[in-house]
Amino acid sequence: MKLLMIFGPQAVGKMTVGHELEKITNLKLFHNHMPIEMVTPIFSYSTPAGKKLVKTIREEVFKEVVSSDLEGLIFTYVWYLDSKEDWEYTENLTKIFRDKGAEIYYIELEADTEERIKRNKTEHRLAHKPTKRNIEKSEKDLKKSTLENRMNSKEGEIKEKNYLKINNTNLEPEKVAKMIKEKFNL
Repeated sequence: MKLLMIFGPQAVGKMTVGHELEKITNLKLFHNHMPIEMVTPIFSYSTPAGKKLVKTIREEVFKEVVSSDLEGLIFTYVWYLDSKEDWEYTENLTKIFRDKGAEIYYIELEADTEERIKRNKTEHRLAHKPTKRNIEKSEKDLKKSTLENRMNSKEGEIKEKNYLKINNTNLEPEKVAKMIKEKFNL
């Protein structure tokens, strides 16, 4: 059993790389927006009810996957590395897999803000993330979070043995997925 945690800032390409990895491995993709998009028509993700439901869905999917005969899961999310709560949340999610003896892989993506602004408008992103279709609002949120939160690690901050950081500003998602597959022998 494997858990691939792909993290980085908004519109860095986490979901797109996850889709490419899903094509070349036997792992299933559970991208961050799947539960968000499910809950949002009822409760905004910014509300306590929305956050609670998204958290519950994620945890239940993790528990079902780790108890299944699947080979593993690719999970994507924005990790605020300057937030103690996000570190604790990440530890709690990965613990679900660790407790069952699964291998955990941390893949960090980073890209220039200008490139991320371009990616924020791609057809692929908008097709899978309806809450991002208001481009003006989504771009404003992207810029704001870039100023207010640290979403890429400092040198040596991630101490996991299975860790890979890729600057994918100028790399195609297929290439990034192949790099990840080769690095971790997936």
